[in-house]
Amino acid sequence: MKTGIDTGFFFALEMRDPVAMKVWDERTEIVTSIVVIYELQKKLLQGSFEQWVTMIEDIQKAVTIAPLTVEAALRAGHLAHDLKVPGLDALILSSLIDAGCIEIYTTDSHFEAYKKRGVRIINLESS
Repeated sequence: MKTGIDTGFFFALEMRDPVAMKVWDERTEIVTSIVVIYELQKKLLQGSFEQWVTMIEDIQKAVTIAPLTVEAALRAGHLAHDLKVPGLDALILSSLIDAGCIEIYTTDSHFEAYKKRGVRIINLESS
């Protein structure tokens, strides 16, 4: 079973959220989007995650990075339009769906607008 994680997941992990810790520790087949890597790099450059200076390298070793494909970009356009979600969120969601994730952990309420059969969105801030 592939489990998708978004940018907010890493913030929850840093805050030692029990659900995030359990998902990370179980290490089934965790997937994150290349867009998440972009967002985390930006946060690192802004001074977030000061304790985790090797974050990007560690993530690359620990999880599968879903690329952004043409198909995912086109689907993201539809998701952003239809669900009224920000573009980067739509790109992350679309690439995780493309990667075959059947559950996606997030802290972003925008993801909850996605209601397709076979994909479960788990908002760590609601659980």
